[in-house]
Amino acid sequence: MKYFLRIFVSILVLSFIAGCDNMPPGKDNIDEKADQLLEQMTLEEKVGQMTQITLLEITKERENDSDPLVIDEKKLEEVMAKYHIGSFFDNGGAANSIENWHEIITKIQDASKNNTRLNIPVMYGIDAIHGANYTLGATIFPQSIALAATRNRDLVRKGAEITAAETRASGIPWNFNPVLGMGRNPYWPRFFETFGEDVYLTSELGREYIEGSQNSSLGKEYSVAACMKHFLGYSFPLNGKDRTPALIPDRTLREIFLPPYEEAVKAGVMTVMLNSSEINGIPVHSDYNILTVLLKKKMDFRGLVVSDWQDIIRLHTRDRVADTPEEAVRMAVMAGVDMSMVPNNYSFFEILVKLVNDGVVPVERINDAVRRILRVKLETGLFENPYPDKDLLKMFATEESEQINLEAARETITLLKNRDEILPLNKKNKVLVTGPTADKLMVLNGGWTITWQGNREDLYPAEKKTVLEAIQDKIGKSNVIFSKGTDFNKEINISSTVRKASGADYIIVCLGESPYCETPGNINDLTLEAPQIKLVNELKKTGKPVITVLLEGRPRVLKSAAENSDAIIMGYLPGLEGGRAIADVIFGDYNPSGILPFSYPKHPAGFTCYDYKPIESYEQNQYEPLFPLGHGLSYTEFEYSGLTLSDTVFTGKGLLSVSVNVKNRGIREGKTAVELYITDIYGSVSRPVKQLKRFEKISLKSGEEKEVKFTVNKEDLKFIGRKSSWITEPGEFIIEIKGLKKKFTFKSEK
Repeated sequence: MKYFLRIFVSILVLSFIAGCDNMPPGKDNIDEKADQLLEQMTLEEKVGQMTQITLLEITKERENDSDPLVIDEKKLEEVMAKYHIGSFFDNGGAANSIENWHEIITKIQDASKNNTRLNIPVMYGIDAIHGANYTLGATIFPQSIALAATRNRDLVRKGAEITAAETRASGIPWNFNPVLGMGRNPYWPRFFETFGEDVYLTSELGREYIEGSQNSSLGKEYSVAACMKHFLGYSFPLNGKDRTPALIPDRTLREIFLPPYEEAVKAGVMTVMLNSSEINGIPVHSDYNILTVLLKKKMDFRGLVVSDWQDIIRLHTRDRVADTPEEAVRMAVMAGVDMSMVPNNYSFFEILVKLVNDGVVPVERINDAVRRILRVKLETGLFENPYPDKDLLKMFATEESEQINLEAARETITLLKNRDEILPLNKKNKVLVTGPTADKLMVLNGGWTITWQGNREDLYPAEKKTVLEAIQDKIGKSNVIFSKGTDFNKEINISSTVRKASGADYIIVCLGESPYCETPGNINDLTLEAPQIKLVNELKKTGKPVITVLLEGRPRVLKSAAENSDAIIMGYLPGLEGGRAIADVIFGDYNPSGILPFSYPKHPAGFTCYDYKPIESYEQNQYEPLFPLGHGLSYTEFEYSGLTLSDTVFTGKGLLSVSVNVKNRGIREGKTAVELYITDIYGSVSRPVKQLKRFEKISLKSGEEKEVKFTVNKEDLKFIGRKSSWITEPGEFIIEIKGLKKKFTFKSEK
């Protein structure tokens, strides 16, 4: 009897799902589908949907990272039949071929279909944070901090579309990106995953990434669910180390750290991953006020909330706010966590089922969580086709994608210093190339590349160019002398490198960081390692011009090396085309246009962001970075003039129009980022000295002039007042574009 009943129910569900395909799209329709399915689910099936397990739990151990990953089918079938798992994630240790991914995803979906009652498809997730970086042969883009230097919305969106297409072509519908934490502590090892220190810049680029991922112009079949992370305050640990406490006042949290997430919710982001640490003493995974009151109610977030790695368990084992594993699960679920990245056992499932049966966690809360999960699965089309679509392979790693990636890498490159216009170099010159980042691909990419830490040089594609190889291709091997000089933190042959410099016209020193990710990237000193500094200083004594190239995920303090460099190129982590892009800039085949998305500190402590408060410039307190946010040089000269406002009095009704003329007075075509800043001169709460409110990237030919127009609205003037509510106060404001300033008065009409 049970057998026939199961068949009958399955037929009903399949009929329902088939009927869904003919129903018109829309939020109401998706809600109806989710509710109809939810009504048929048992408690165990619901909790299974809330459980996310790492791929390693269902695969056989491989001897080498280059071997294909093999599913343990018996174990997978048992897991699905017993726990009804709703989501798997991770890469199994290293990037897999697209064929291997297809096999993995197909077997997982088969197991769900054959071993569960309702055949709800599994939603697979992956950290494709700068391209489909866990699929071999994928297009690997610059990291987010580098993309922010482009100030180019279109490039960010195109990169997101290509990443989504290649991730979906791999059979994976969910990308754990973008990181919308504010990069305001350069010690933090995840700094390179952010879009920098500015609120508006992060909000704008985050929205572009989300819309490009979820609403790809390539078509719905090429889209993935995006995941804004890590909600909230994770990026600002007090001591700079990963997964350590943040102390953030309410006003700062709401004005600086929250807006990018609010913009992401408005853009329709489907999922959110949580802060692994704590804010003001409360671990976020247990914070009802943050997850339910703020995120789900006030921000009206309708998607699913997923924990980070093991963070529900850690409420008991690490944070010690829950005195038992059971209390940890109860706290997290009741706070608002919908899916637990457990990730390598089934304790969450077992505990939560018992908690519900014992009446500790209400079924209504479980239903809310599962409804959110089902909605995302419906929105991503998994019920229509959960399997990898081989037709999508035509969009994987195309020549067009490679060209867009190269253009993105070029636009990231930021020329910080160019004494006596030493750059660009003539291709007939002979150069000495040295330094620890000259001859490696991994330093162009950083963490989350092929492996978690990104530090397996042997796994990188040999056909891509290191900085050294790209320079050799550009001017010929006979014109390039290579000497290692140093490793990252130890000398190798500085003396012999200095001697070899006598045979070169110019010296190119490639400095930076060995790849890292998350907690393994913690450091105690922001200063670049002493051997690298020494390499520059010793080479400067030769009298030959020194060009320093920085490949780093956060701004490392250079001290004397900055002064002893005739030119400094900030490469950030520019991706697999970064070597070619850097060579193009050095030898003038590309005119650099990147500008800093953060303030580059001069010292290892006492760093200040650009939007500092007046007291921070009073008496001996000064904003004195090595290079300020927005700094970046070009091989041409742009002249700004004619800053004009549509009115000197703004009532808040309508828009205030702003225009400025930009002319290329040089002999080369170039791009420049036009940035508009606003200063609130006086406020009832101390106001930042200026805030970025608009930007636009433009390209001008030699002699060409363009009028750039912006509009400002009342929202751009608001802040949180003394009564902890958003206000806009009457008074004088300054509009500033490239040193040009105009005042206007805000007088609100009642």
